[in-house]
Amino acid sequence: MGTGAHATQRRLVVVGNGMVSHKLLELLAARGAHDSWDVVAFGDERRPAYDRVHLSSFFDGGSADGLLLGDVDGATIHTGEEVVAVDRDRATVRTNLGREVRYDALVLATGSVPFVPPVPGKDAEGCFVYRTIDDLESIAAFAAGCRTGAVVGGGLLGLEAANALLQLGLETHVVEFAPRLMPVQVDDVGGAVLRRHVEALGVAIHTGCQTTQIVVGDRGQVSGMAFADGEQVEVDLVVFSAGIRPRDSLAAAAGLEIGERGGVVVDERCQTGDPRIFAIGECAHVAGRTWGLVAPGYQMARVVADRLCGGDATFGGSDLSTKLKLLGVEVASFGDAFGAGDEASEDVSFHDPIAGVYRRLVVDAASRQIIGGILVGDASQYDALASMARGDLSTPADIAPLAAPVGAAGAAAPMGVEALAGGASICSCNGITKDDICGAIATNELRDPGSVKKCTGAGTGCGGCMPMVTQLLGIELANAGIEVPNHLCEHFAYSRQDLFDLIRVESITSFAELLERHGQGLGCEICKPAVASILASTGNGYILDGEQAALQDTNDHFLANLQRDGTYSVVPRVPGGEITPDQLITLGQVAKDFGLYTKITGGQRIDLFGARVEQLPAIWGRLIDVGMESGHAYGKALRTVKSCVGRTWCRYGVQDSTGMAVQLELRYRGLRAPHKLKLAVSGCVRECAEAQGKDVGVIATEKGWNLFVAGNGGARPQHAVLFATDIDDEALVRYIDRFLMYYIRTADRLERTATWFNKLDGGLEQLRRVIVDDALGICDQLDAEMARHVDTYQCEWKATLESPERLARFRTFVNSDEPDPTIVFVSERGQPRPVREDERALL
Repeated sequence: MGTGAHATQRRLVVVGNGMVSHKLLELLAARGAHDSWDVVAFGDERRPAYDRVHLSSFFDGGSADGLLLGDVDGATIHTGEEVVAVDRDRATVRTNLGREVRYDALVLATGSVPFVPPVPGKDAEGCFVYRTIDDLESIAAFAAGCRTGAVVGGGLLGLEAANALLQLGLETHVVEFAPRLMPVQVDDVGGAVLRRHVEALGVAIHTGCQTTQIVVGDRGQVSGMAFADGEQVEVDLVVFSAGIRPRDSLAAAAGLEIGERGGVVVDERCQTGDPRIFAIGECAHVAGRTWGLVAPGYQMARVVADRLCGGDATFGGSDLSTKLKLLGVEVASFGDAFGAGDEASEDVSFHDPIAGVYRRLVVDAASRQIIGGILVGDASQYDALASMARGDLSTPADIAPLAAPVGAAGAAAPMGVEALAGGASICSCNGITKDDICGAIATNELRDPGSVKKCTGAGTGCGGCMPMVTQLLGIELANAGIEVPNHLCEHFAYSRQDLFDLIRVESITSFAELLERHGQGLGCEICKPAVASILASTGNGYILDGEQAALQDTNDHFLANLQRDGTYSVVPRVPGGEITPDQLITLGQVAKDFGLYTKITGGQRIDLFGARVEQLPAIWGRLIDVGMESGHAYGKALRTVKSCVGRTWCRYGVQDSTGMAVQLELRYRGLRAPHKLKLAVSGCVRECAEAQGKDVGVIATEKGWNLFVAGNGGARPQHAVLFATDIDDEALVRYIDRFLMYYIRTADRLERTATWFNKLDGGLEQLRRVIVDDALGICDQLDAEMARHVDTYQCEWKATLESPERLARFRTFVNSDEPDPTIVFVSERGQPRPVREDERALL
């Protein structure tokens, strides 16, 4: 292809078709550069440009097509065709297919290649890198016949690869040469906190460990790994994710200058020593270094786009701040996180090893301004703190409260995006400021996060800025007197109620299917658990099978409530507070045998605290043997139906309140909802069960039952409202069925019944019209949905114990059955409790 350009056009050839190359083509198209430039791009992968930042979503319900970045106008793109030579004298490039193309300007955007340590066996069958969609497809296909996998590299991408192996059902090891995980982003303390989080998920961590050999079995496949200290582990699959190297061989062969540690050397214009050739992205060595993140690459793309259009933009460095969620753990690093650039810096830190939270702020000693920081386990206030480090927001005089996580004692009040200056950077990937976004919202009448994203480009890089973008949109719309849309998140332009209806009507059974039909992007920590709850409400299947497992909240991962010290609580169901002597004896014996702390709850149950994750199946096996089952204390579901003894024993009781409580609890057990549900039944007006402070309260009368709804205890108590009086058993159950299903259908994410009721148009009378009079014509549907729930209920712990595959997840360490040595108890009042940090050093 040597022709095609108009006489007035010059030809621009772009080598590479990754995210940075795609951004350059988008920028040129947006500036109308096709009038001046005939743009031709080459990519050696068979797919067009796709989102590498969210590559791991491929294992989290995403698809290859869902990662594609879309078409670009004004450019000819050749996929599956690699440029293999550059002839600078003739100003041409040649591809592996023999195609020769001349250029007036050439942009090298060749990216990087994975670094694979030169160890024996690295090329054996079962060894992979983690870089492209093809790599991930190969890993998934090979893993189908494997039991154990290992990742060489404990950095950002290595932990993502480890998460992928976990999602593929493999026992997983992470091997890191440095003495801690994520050595570039976190310090020793942060690395230790992160390690504990990751190990709690069942990943075996080997730090300070050098791989010396990939052991190859008789069939030529990986069978193990050997380390420099003599240790060996048996593995079936190895993923190398030990960093990247600039892909600069094409430039080197063309005689262009290469940096000492790799990378095509360019100046602040991103221009090489040859004025016709530019380099951008991970292959470029600029401002004294190479840059391995997408945000600096996008900045370089903007510089080159501007230069090609006659501008004078320059690249002087980039913000390498990072916020992400790895294996469910929040990790962030911003500014001068280690204080390396300021000898006079000081630290302000917060460390709660029991909760698994570490926050370190680096402060300039002279100016008293925050210049960097590290956040592990809790990244609250990240946006504000990173803005302070950039100078977009003033650092308050009292810095210590900022180190504490939001909600902790002495913590600073949350700072919203409204505190930022207009010129503050919101999207560092694309260089978009607060003023840019606010102006776009007003000028283009934008009404949802997706349209802001499309119009401004904010959030199209790493996506980490979308919470701020969404917050800005809400503030701007509210200031303009415009109703703020009730969209669940940026990925779904629907409320939770809308999504519930879509899932129900279209019989959607997976997050991936819902995202493909009605969403965009890859999903987030807001929509994934919300959709998981809806799927559980409509399908009632086992929540940890297949894709569902990756969508759940923290407690659901192990069907138990995680405690401060990393142990879990065991809360069996005690319907109506009624328990047999054999069950009481078993609870006591289990507590003695496993050294658990026991406490009677306000919901008439018995909690057992201090169980390690590997102990949970054995504990539950013994409880289920005596007829007990999961109490769902870990889920957004029915918790308890509290009761008094009623007329069976009490001389004041007028109905069998315990019998009704047992009936209701067995009917609604396992019912997943937007938030937890608590019920109570009192046998007379003395109200010993405190029914009027519950989501559903029932009080006995001489003629039947009075039904109360939408009560709430907790931080914002609310008295329940009287819904119906003197109704019989059948009507009582029917009304509760409909109330609960109507709430589950229509409430927002994490909204209690009290808050939902307070927002309900028409209030109590409308609720009666819907539930009693069937004003919406949906009562038959509500009845059928509850009947399906009752008919399909299964105890999640019983289902777990019946499946060896499901049981495999309940391990603290993949390579050992030894207990977690960091979990330590002391005795207090005759029972075990977690050791406090100030006591640990004395033990």
